[in-house]
Amino acid sequence: MINLAILASGSGTNAENIVLYFKRHKHIKIKLVASNKKEAFVLERVKKTGVSTMFFSKAELNDGRLLSLLLKKKIVFIVLAGFLLKIPNMFIEKFKNKIINIHPSLLPKFGGLGMYGDNVHNAVLESGEQETGITIHLVDDVYDNGKIIFQKTLSINQNETIKSLASNIRAMEHRYYPEKIENYVFGYLGLHKGSYI
Repeated sequence: MINLAILASGSGTNAENIVLYFKRHKHIKIKLVASNKKEAFVLERVKKTGVSTMFFSKAELNDGRLLSLLLKKKIVFIVLAGFLLKIPNMFIEKFKNKIINIHPSLLPKFGGLGMYGDNVHNAVLESGEQETGITIHLVDDVYDNGKIIFQKTLSINQNETIKSLASNIRAMEHRYYPEKIENYVFGYLGLHKGSYI
């Protein structure tokens, strides 16, 4: 079994969607969902699925305690689902090319520090762009800079609002993120997905 951990900071729709996708998977298991916010609704959402959840502090992220715990739990890949803190270099070294993130724009456009959620959608609309989309990428030591493994575009309507755009992007995230995680994990380990389902 290939163990994954999800790190999340918010309400957790993506995290829950990923957990449910892999719930009965024969080879990939979501072992843990962890949040840096004690009151984040993601912890409530995921508890109902039976997957272990936990809170960790920024200090535990930065001083290696969280990393030690993930290694102890034999986590092989880390998935970010609305996680807002910068991943420390020690994680990037230990999980080289094994930390996956999703971003609600077509990177490298509208990425970087502070560019998350409605901040991204607002910037996209204000720019007059004709299209936006989602980017699934690997995490390196610069915000939203790692190797892109998947992008999907979405046309922007003339009467688009931040709310409607957010809703459309979220639907795309739910549609593609779990599947692309699965494909990447199998590909990285040199496994053929068709033979393992």
